[in-house]
Amino acid sequence: MSEIRKLANYIDGQLCPPQGRRWLDVFEPASGQRFAECPDSDVGDIGVAVQAAQRAFPAWSATPIAQRAQFLNRIADLLEARLEEFAQAESRDSGKPVALARRLDIPRALSNLRFFAAAATQFSSEAHATDGAINYTLRQPLGTVACISPWNLPLYLFTWKIAPALATGNTVVAKPSEITPLTAAMFAQVCMDAGLPPGVLNIVHGSGQRTGQALIGHSGIRAISFTGSTRTGAAIAAVAAPRFVKLSLEMGGKNPTVVFADWEANEANWATLLRSAFSNQGQICLCGSRLLVQRSIYENFKAAFVEKVRALRVGDPQDPASDLGALVSQAHFDKVMGHIALAREEGGTILCGGDAVRLEGRCAGGWFVAPTVIEGLGADCRTNQEEIFGPVATLIPFDGEDEAVALANATNYGLAASIWTSNLKRAHRVAARLESGIVWINCWLKRDLRTPFGGVKQSGVGREGGVDALRFFTEAKNVCIDLE
Repeated sequence: MSEIRKLANYIDGQLCPPQGRRWLDVFEPASGQRFAECPDSDVGDIGVAVQAAQRAFPAWSATPIAQRAQFLNRIADLLEARLEEFAQAESRDSGKPVALARRLDIPRALSNLRFFAAAATQFSSEAHATDGAINYTLRQPLGTVACISPWNLPLYLFTWKIAPALATGNTVVAKPSEITPLTAAMFAQVCMDAGLPPGVLNIVHGSGQRTGQALIGHSGIRAISFTGSTRTGAAIAAVAAPRFVKLSLEMGGKNPTVVFADWEANEANWATLLRSAFSNQGQICLCGSRLLVQRSIYENFKAAFVEKVRALRVGDPQDPASDLGALVSQAHFDKVMGHIALAREEGGTILCGGDAVRLEGRCAGGWFVAPTVIEGLGADCRTNQEEIFGPVATLIPFDGEDEAVALANATNYGLAASIWTSNLKRAHRVAARLESGIVWINCWLKRDLRTPFGGVKQSGVGREGGVDALRFFTEAKNVCIDLE
């Protein structure tokens, strides 16, 4: 048995154990084996981290923007030099194929750091000339902010939050998911190697109930940026609201993929549809888990789609041939299998998948689920209403445009959607009517980091990305000059 790796908090520029000496087990999803321990930090650790961040804030906020950008770029350069090591670690920690982490997760983390390093240097403000006066707006950093990131895209979403916060002059206390803490812990060493001043970024590991609760409840936190479940987001909002703390909440999704009869059914588009449903084992908040298909092509579409899903290979994340890896934890595996059982109880027909996948060798104890396609369920059943967050997609036929829009909007979520049609006018009409923060037309997961990112309804509050992120992490102050 390999040695258990012990992770550390990163506080005030130093790696340190939790004050209470409590640890959480970290498992490799592909094998089901414990391979690391991360701190289960408490209110004491959070207090020390916030104090360090507050001490660092005056100097960091006064650091010229160009110098802050240099730090972020230096961190990105050092991370890029270790890209393969981080990709391997991300795969081991989360169960996703190494090829996916190498192609998507780590490169996107690099892009986040470099994008916001550049964006902060171009962050302009407003001036308004009126009769006898000029108004201009200052945008100043808030102070110490909390960044809480999820387990599905660990380093990708961790850097998506801390990069704009640091670029705009804030200091940060960050809590990565305790389920996938490895790359965040490794990132601390990168920051140390880059010479990031102590206290500017603090990474505190632990459970949501203990560490997260202490972080969101700390009086020194000026803003909270959170990505995760709707239930947890609601709990954070309840704690933050009485203190009037700024909130950015990116939460769940039950995203529709709307396929009209005139869509272009070429191999590239089929590959994108498969990716949108099953990438990262369906554990991406933007995955299209509800496929709405126009009735005139429904049967042919279903036959082709199911055939392509059956060809997807579930296997060892280390194997380059694996399309899907393991689900992130035993608890999440149980949740997804429970939803598949529920779909059967609700009268759904399992067209393919529906079972756990048992592999041999080192992955014999891993948490693998076959990509699953279900039909025969109405829009209002739990299977089509609740976020499963696994390799499970449903097929629902529709007749016309109005019905497609009604079905797409028939959930409490509104994060992302995709529309597939050759009719450009229809694409614009439907996109405008969808209750969704993001709409892709004939594509999926094409991201421009300048654009606003977030959802409506129970998918979130606020927007991340581009100027929206820079505005969130700053306070606007209007200055009026009397010219008379």
